[in-house]
Amino acid sequence: MAPSAALPATFLVALLSLRTCLGKALSEPSPLTPESLEVSIDSSQQSLHLQWSVHSLAYHQELKMVFQIEISRMTTSNVIWVENYSTTVEWKQVLHWRWDSELPLECVTHFVRLRGAVEEAGTPRPRSWSDWSSWEEADAQKSLGPDSLFVFPGEKLVEEGSNVTICYVSRSHENNVSCSLEGVPILGEQLGPNVSVFTLNNVPFIRKTGTNFFCQQTQDIRGSVLFVLKVLEEPKNFSCETRDFKTLTCTWDPGTDTDLPKYRSQSYTLFEAFSGEKRPCGHKNQCVWQVAPDSQETYNFTLVAENYLRKRSVNTVFDLAHRVHPMTPSNMHLKSLGATNATVTWKVHSIRHHFTYLCQVELHGEGKVIQQHNVSVEEEGQCSFSELEPFTRYVARVRCAVARHFWKWSEWAGWNFSTLAAAPSEAPDVWRDVKSALGSCNVTLFWKPLSKSHARGEILFHNVVVENLHRPSSSKLFPIPAPASGTEVALDGCSHRVLVTANNSAGTSPAAVMVISGDPADREVEEERVEHTERGFSMSWKPPPEDVVGYVVDWCDRPRDSPCGLRWRHLGPNSTSTVISSGAFRPGVRYNFRIYGISPKRMAYLLEKKTGYTEEKEPSDTPQVLVYNLTSQSFTLSWKDYPTDSQPGFVRGYYVYLKSKAEQCQPEFQKTVLPDGSVGCQYEINDPEQKTLVVGNLQPESSYEFSVIPYTRAGAGALGAFTKVTMPDEHSHVLIRIILPMTACLLLIAILCYLKSQWMKEMCYPDIPDPYKSSVLSLLKPKETAPPTIMHVNDCVPDALEVVKKPEGSKTQFAGTKKSPPETARSRPDYIYLLPTENAPDPGPCICFENLTYNQAAPNSGSCAHVLGPHEAPPSQLGLLASPENFLKPLGQNYMNTLAETPAGETALNYVSQLASPVSGDKDLLPTKSPEPEPALCCEYRMQMAMPLGLASPSPNESSNCSPTAI
Repeated sequence: MAPSAALPATFLVALLSLRTCLGKALSEPSPLTPESLEVSIDSSQQSLHLQWSVHSLAYHQELKMVFQIEISRMTTSNVIWVENYSTTVEWKQVLHWRWDSELPLECVTHFVRLRGAVEEAGTPRPRSWSDWSSWEEADAQKSLGPDSLFVFPGEKLVEEGSNVTICYVSRSHENNVSCSLEGVPILGEQLGPNVSVFTLNNVPFIRKTGTNFFCQQTQDIRGSVLFVLKVLEEPKNFSCETRDFKTLTCTWDPGTDTDLPKYRSQSYTLFEAFSGEKRPCGHKNQCVWQVAPDSQETYNFTLVAENYLRKRSVNTVFDLAHRVHPMTPSNMHLKSLGATNATVTWKVHSIRHHFTYLCQVELHGEGKVIQQHNVSVEEEGQCSFSELEPFTRYVARVRCAVARHFWKWSEWAGWNFSTLAAAPSEAPDVWRDVKSALGSCNVTLFWKPLSKSHARGEILFHNVVVENLHRPSSSKLFPIPAPASGTEVALDGCSHRVLVTANNSAGTSPAAVMVISGDPADREVEEERVEHTERGFSMSWKPPPEDVVGYVVDWCDRPRDSPCGLRWRHLGPNSTSTVISSGAFRPGVRYNFRIYGISPKRMAYLLEKKTGYTEEKEPSDTPQVLVYNLTSQSFTLSWKDYPTDSQPGFVRGYYVYLKSKAEQCQPEFQKTVLPDGSVGCQYEINDPEQKTLVVGNLQPESSYEFSVIPYTRAGAGALGAFTKVTMPDEHSHVLIRIILPMTACLLLIAILCYLKSQWMKEMCYPDIPDPYKSSVLSLLKPKETAPPTIMHVNDCVPDALEVVKKPEGSKTQFAGTKKSPPETARSRPDYIYLLPTENAPDPGPCICFENLTYNQAAPNSGSCAHVLGPHEAPPSQLGLLASPENFLKPLGQNYMNTLAETPAGETALNYVSQLASPVSGDKDLLPTKSPEPEPALCCEYRMQMAMPLGLASPSPNESSNCSPTAI
C-alpha cells in the first residue's frame, strides 16, 4: 500500500513544476510589442487618432500582424471597445488607426492601449500576444475654457432616423441644469457628478436650418444644433440615349434632395467601365457624355451618388444604336384642303443613311382622337384624312421613332386647320308663339341655332317666307341677319304657311315648315300638376284621335321675366311621354308646360297643360284681408285678390288665426300657441279656392285680432302682423241704418241748394225785393192773420210820412239808449221816420222803420234801438206814404218790443208795401199830386215788412230827436 499511496503525490509535484516553467516562459516580453503609442483628439469628427510603431523588426523585414486595441472610458477598467486591426508592418513604419466615438470626447476621459501578434495563415487567433502597451489618456476637458457650462457637440451633421448622443459638462457644484429639445424638456443619464448624457433615437428632419438642443443653468444657456440630412436615395430610372450619334444624354430621378444650406455635398459622378473614363455631372438629374467618331458601340455606365454621410450607385449597359431618340418632325404643313378631306406633309431629321423611321399620325377633333395612321418614312412623310366634317377645326399631329430598334417616340409636331364650309344639312328647329287679336294675330317665331355638324359653316342669316294659303301668289320674304334667333310677324285672319331656312356662305338649308291657322287661339284645356324627380319633370299625355306627325312640348325657363326664355322640344309621333330638365330651373318657381300635337298639315294645336315646381317652398307673402259684414257677433274675412299662381308652391289651403283677450275659441277653431308665445285660435281651410270666411259667435263690443296665412307642401308662410277689429254693440246697426239715410238726404239737399242757389236768392232774398215774387211772407203768417194786402200809393197820406236819409257818419242820440253810434262811417240803409202832419207847429218825434222781412244783417244798437239791421237802399227813392189810420194804433202803445219779443197773433198790420221808384208800368201807382218838397236829408225808399202788434214808442221823458220804432 505504501507504493500506491506515493504515486499521486509524485504526479502532483510534476504538474506544479511544469506550470512554473510555463509561467516563466509566458512572462518573458515579446519582441513585437507596439511602442511609441500616441493618441490625438479630433473634436469636429468626434474621433481618436492612434499612431504607433514596432521597433523590433529587422531591416527590410515585413510581417503581417494583428493588433488588439482596447478603449476604456472614465477608468482603465471600464473597457467599452475592443477591436482587432490587421495590417502589414514594415521596418520603422508608423501605423495609424481611427476610432469614432458616439459620445462626444469632451464629456469624459478615455484611455487607450494595444498589443500585437504575428498573424499566421489558417490560424483563427494568434498563438501568442505581445505585452500590452501602457494606457494612454485622452482628456478633451483639459482644453475647455473657464465657462461653467458646456454642451457637446456644438453642432453635428446626422442622417434622418439615426441616433445621436449629446452631453453637458457643468463646473458648478449645484446640479441645477435643465435641458430641452425644440422646447420640450428632456432628461438624461448621469455619467458623473457634473456630466449628463442624452441619447436621441431616430432623429427626425424638422427644418433645413437644424434642430435645436438647449441646456440652462441659472442665467447661463448653452446649446447644440443638429443638422439632419435626408437619406440619400439611389438614383431611379437611370438611362442613356442619343439623338444625333454625337452625344449621349444620361438621365435619372435623384429622389429627395439631401443638401442643406450649410452642407451642400450631394453630387453625382458618371463612370464608363470599357473606356475607364470618369466625369463629374453638373446636374443632379442628367449628365452629357461625348461620343467619339467611329468609337465603341457598347457602353457600361455606373452612376455614383454621394453626400457627407452616404454613397449610392446604379449601372446600365446598352448598345448605342438601340438608344436612338429621334428629334421632333419639322416642316409640317397642309398640302390640300376641302370640305371633307385634307392632306398633311412633314420631314424627319436623318442621322444615318438608309435609316427608316416609323411615324404615327393622329387627327384630333373636339378634344379627342378621331383618326390614327402609321407611316414609314426615311426623310419626308405624307398622310391624307377623309370623311371630315365641313367647317370644322382639326389638329393633325405626328411623331416618329426608329423602326428597327424602337426606343422612344419623338415629341409631337402639330398643325391646326379648318375644313371648308358646305350648305347646312338640316332644317332649323323652329317654334312659334301666337297671340290673337281681332281679325289678326301676332306670331313670334323662334329657332334654335343649328349644331356645328348641321350648320357646316357660319350661319349668316335666316330667311323667313310667309305664304297666304288663300292667296298662294302673295308671299313675303323676311331676311333675318345672324345671330338673331327669332322674329315677329303680323298676320291677317287667313291661314298662312311659314318657311324658315338657314343660310351660310356655301348654300341654304332645307326649310322648316309650319302652318298658322286663321283661328290660332288655343282651346281651353284643364291644367294638370306634374311632379319633379331627380331626372326632371316627367310628363305623359294621351294621343289624340287625329293623326299627328309629332308633338311639341314648350315651357319658359324664366316664367317671371319678359321675355321668359321660351324653350321647346320636338318629339316623334309615337312618343307619349318625356322628361324635361333644364339647368335654369330654380326651386320655388312655377313652370308651365304646354303639349301640342302637329297635324299632317304642319298645324299645331294644344292638347294638354302641365304645371309644377322643382321644389315647393313656403308662401312668400300673406294675403291682404278685408273685413265685410261687420255685426255685433260676426264678421266676414275676404282675400279674393290673393294671387296663388305667383307663390313658390301650390297653395293647398289657409290657416286663419284669431286672438282675443278672453282666449276663448269658437267651436270650429282650435286653440294653439302662436310663435310669440301667446294663445290663439286656428282654423284650417283645405280648399285653396275658398278665399272668404265668416267668423261668428263673437262677443259684442269686444276686440279681436286675426291673420290669414297660406300654406304649401313645404309648410306655412311666416305669421305676420295681426289685424284688429272691434265688434259693435247690438243696436249700432239700427242707428247706422237710420243715420246713413238721413246723412244722404241732407247731403242731397245741400247739393240741390248749391245748384239752385241763384233761384233761391231770387225767390227768398233778392237784392231788390219784389212783393209780387216773394213767397217767404207766407211762412211768416201768424196763427190768426188777415189776408195779406198790398199797400197802394193811393192808400198813403203823403204828408204823414217822410223818408229821411240819415247822413253818413252822423251821431244821432236815440231815445232809451242815451248812446250814439260809432263815429266810423258805415254803409247803413236809410230809415223811414214817421213825421207829423202839416198842421203841427213844430216837428215832433219821428219813427224809424226797417225792412224786417228781407234783412240779413244783425241788429245794430248804434243805429236804431231794438231794430234789426236794414237793407242798403239806392241813393234816390221816393218817400214812403202811409195812411195815418194804419199807424195810430201802434203809436198809441206806451211800450217797446222787438219783433222777436212780439207774441204770435198780435200783428195789427200784416203787410206794408214799398213805394217803388217811378218806372215804366208803375206810374199809375203814384199820387196825382206831387208831394211837397222834401228836406235835404230825405229820399225815396222802398220798404216791405210785417207789422207786429207791439211797436216801440218813444218815452215821454226822452228828449231825443228821433225815437226808433219797429213797424
